[in-house]
Amino acid sequence: MRLMRIGAIGQERPVVHIDDGLYVDVSDVVEDFNEAFFADGGLAMLRALVDDRRDRVTRFAGERIGAPIARPHQILCIGLNYSDHAAEAGHAVPSEPVLFTKAPNTLVGPDDHVRTPRGSSKLDWEVELGVVIGKRTSYLDSIDHAGDAIAGYVLVNDVSERGFQMERGGQWSKGKSAETFNPAGPWLVTPDEIPDVTNLDMWLDVNNTRRQLGSTSRMVFDPHEIVHHLSQFMVLEPGDLINTGTPAGVGMGFTPPIWLQPGDVMELGITHLGEQRQTVLSPR
Repeated sequence: MRLMRIGAIGQERPVVHIDDGLYVDVSDVVEDFNEAFFADGGLAMLRALVDDRRDRVTRFAGERIGAPIARPHQILCIGLNYSDHAAEAGHAVPSEPVLFTKAPNTLVGPDDHVRTPRGSSKLDWEVELGVVIGKRTSYLDSIDHAGDAIAGYVLVNDVSERGFQMERGGQWSKGKSAETFNPAGPWLVTPDEIPDVTNLDMWLDVNNTRRQLGSTSRMVFDPHEIVHHLSQFMVLEPGDLINTGTPAGVGMGFTPPIWLQPGDVMELGITHLGEQRQTVLSPR
């Protein structure tokens, strides 16, 4: 299944995307794709509901697409998780996942604008595979059990302000948590729709110029390894989002670096997970 939320900001309703621009509206039964939905076994219920409504599809008519999940309990991020990105950043490949957090209120829709924060001079892009947790999870016994904890996968843009991140002291979260810094969607895709999550092509363009071209096959730690690892240190809640890292080609990796400016347009995608498009706005 491909879960979507469509409608104005703060008024999104849950639907299930079907092929050829069609969707099944489930908002009369499902309040939202939120923590309670995943915790209560909502995915299993949803499959039966969609099967019953195959003759009640609606054609998508240009409505705004929101993030495919409601604001999560937490957004966890894995840094330096592609060997080529670690190299361009001047870091060694990590021996275990590098963890930082991102404010949950950074989550926006896949085509919403990205707002430059005040004082920003080094705004950057990162195409990433996102993992959504499907049930409360802690202390997984083995990596083999991690798949049971995953509700699905989503395309994300882990927007970053490198000056805040690298030059202002403290944790990376400073450069990751400005408003609009986590576009997600258009869909949450359940694992059965993805033949091999460790072999997905991914790309990102800025102003029609290809900047990132990679594959999840270059991950240092795959999604199951990441979920297992994080479960040893914290309780993962249903609906939590994990951003799993980016391949080479981010702005700070160029010589000289390339930073996003107001008016720039980012377009990005991952196989099976759809595409996004954001325009960079000036600070408010």
